[in-house]
Amino acid sequence: MHFDQRTQTALREFGLDTEAIAAISESVVDAVATDATAIERFLSGLDTVHSDMDLAHSNAEFPEHGLEYVDLYTHGADLRGYIAFDGWGVPVEDGRVLSDSVVELTLGPTVHDRVRFAADRDDL
Repeated sequence: MHFDQRTQTALREFGLDTEAIAAISESVVDAVATDATAIERFLSGLDTVHSDMDLAHSNAEFPEHGLEYVDLYTHGADLRGYIAFDGWGVPVEDGRVLSDSVVELTLGPTVHDRVRFAADRDDL
């Protein structure tokens, strides 16, 4: 089960039994796996992406990045991985699909921010 003890207790206080809580937990796990697959599918095959990332060395509103690869995995309700750009990369700490043309990744050190990515700058 992927809910902490406080969450499980709160769900029980609202009338859910252990079986219902386990089913909800499994639904969350499935949703995370579906998102990870959709994000990888979206980014696969793209050589270039645009983002709303703040870059110290760029004044572009939506900078362009050469995309080398994205490698995501899930563990329970967690989505993690790594995204590599041309010459640098960063750990992925979460992600979600915002639309058919935009995904959002929560990037770890050194970015520490949620960043939207799109194949077309106009979609940002």
